[in-house]
Amino acid sequence: MYPPPMPDTPKPGTIAWTDLTVPDADAIRDFYTRVTGWKAEPVSMGEYSDYVMVSSTGEGVAGICHSRGPNVNVPPQWLIYIVVADIDQAVAQCTVFGGEVLDGPRPMSGGMFCVIRDPAGAVCGLYSAPATK
Repeated sequence: MYPPPMPDTPKPGTIAWTDLTVPDADAIRDFYTRVTGWKAEPVSMGEYSDYVMVSSTGEGVAGICHSRGPNVNVPPQWLIYIVVADIDQAVAQCTVFGGEVLDGPRPMSGGMFCVIRDPAGAVCGLYSAPATK
């Protein structure tokens, strides 16, 4: 599953994940393994692989993805995923206050995800965890 399952239930307002989506994830994966010392663990996307980047302690710290398949509309930048309590409410508030939804909402890691652009032009992901029972 990509990104990896979120630990416990991430709390609204926290940053739960970071990734980078680019046309050539293999080349950028190699760049970051050389520059940061991260190791790359492939995540099968069917006909290609995206990558979980793993720190020296063995922890998945970021993702590097190809801008195709489900990520075709995700811009090429480091993208933080901010946890929200309700994705539909967050999307509605985004548009009411001058933002724009670039991708989604769509399922991801058991929850829902979308990419937004704020009125200043900055882009981030929003993630709502699955409801707990």
